[in-house]
Amino acid sequence: MDVLLIGGGGREHAIAWKLRQSKRLGKLYTAPGNAGTAQCGENVEIRDSDIPALVGFAREKRVGLVIVGPEEPLAKGIVDVMEASGIKTFGPSGAAAQLEADKAFAKQLMRSGVISTAEGRVFDRFSDAKAYIASRDEPVVIKAVGLAKGKGVVVCDDPAQGILIAERIMVDRIFGDAGERVVVEDKLLGEETSILAFVDGHSIYVMESSQDHKPIGDGDTGPNTGGMGAYSPAPIVTEAMMDRITREILVPAVDAMNRNGTPYKGVLYAGLMITSGGPRVLEFNVRFGDPETQPILMRLQSDLLEVCLAVCEAKLDNVTLRWDPRPAVCVVMASGGYPDEYPKGKVITGLKEAAQLDDVAVFHAGTKLCDRGVVTNGGRVLGVTAIGATVAAAKTRAYEAVDRIRFEGAYCRRDIADKAIRRKP
Repeated sequence: MDVLLIGGGGREHAIAWKLRQSKRLGKLYTAPGNAGTAQCGENVEIRDSDIPALVGFAREKRVGLVIVGPEEPLAKGIVDVMEASGIKTFGPSGAAAQLEADKAFAKQLMRSGVISTAEGRVFDRFSDAKAYIASRDEPVVIKAVGLAKGKGVVVCDDPAQGILIAERIMVDRIFGDAGERVVVEDKLLGEETSILAFVDGHSIYVMESSQDHKPIGDGDTGPNTGGMGAYSPAPIVTEAMMDRITREILVPAVDAMNRNGTPYKGVLYAGLMITSGGPRVLEFNVRFGDPETQPILMRLQSDLLEVCLAVCEAKLDNVTLRWDPRPAVCVVMASGGYPDEYPKGKVITGLKEAAQLDDVAVFHAGTKLCDRGVVTNGGRVLGVTAIGATVAAAKTRAYEAVDRIRFEGAYCRRDIADKAIRRKP
């Protein structure tokens, strides 16, 4: 079966890497792809936002399945358009994708489903948001309602900072139209985790747990990014906690989507805070997480293509996933200056040397091929991922690989997975 994979980040390289292992895979196309996906199949020079061109290509090549990686084309309804053209597509409809694209929609859905989340209010005028924030005496979280590439959430420890951030989002529009409205929430205390599940409209199959590291700096300092690293599994998610997450969050969310007339299929991502009172939702995403996908798929031993087809055909209840019991750790290597302005076109060396290490995979994100070799082409450049007998061993191997790779201005956090090691070395 020929497959078209849409996207060009680290998540898509990890998906392409895993699809390549399927005996059912024929030709793999990735649009637009990166230097890593080019090793797994054929890159296609079509932007992931160019829905008409993507549909035309899928029809021309008669692909058997389209897998959509990024949130933006999902929110724009690419699945609806593909399926209207008779093309089987993995991912939620445009209406269902509002669960990520519109945080106000998500808040209302959680209220209707009695899903535990932070108390919050939605504002479409800065003056109203300012007055509300000024009335608070506890830390608040300011969220741009729309899509902001993982950067639209700011934790503010005092109201004055909250007012300033709300102004930058709503008035200065630092996140563009995504900041037309904001959600102001109470700050939740606890430890974060990411729970991803396959959903076919009715059945839910929960994947192994993971934990992302959003802030740019060691010790979770500095501004939020798209993710600076991840590990799987997350020791904080015990079997009892996973049962509770499934029962109190995932099942009610899927049921609420069905009642809302927006049935869900694809990957449902719940970003959670494990508080002293139990799991509470920080956000929902409507696709594989990035960089959580890298360690999760490195541990997945089942055929990803078979699972995606089962989701599309509403046969998820026939699937049994197999996992490598060993933990995996992903360290993101970023361009100097990220998440703000950063240069591109820096030559990357040491990729082969890193990949020669046992149990290591170097997933490309912001890269491209040119006459000088592989060069940087984004803020998050690589997701260096390793698997090991323990979390500590996986971390050591991942950083051993990181230290073999060079490009001007390269930056990474040095504490990825330390939270897990403190819990379960």
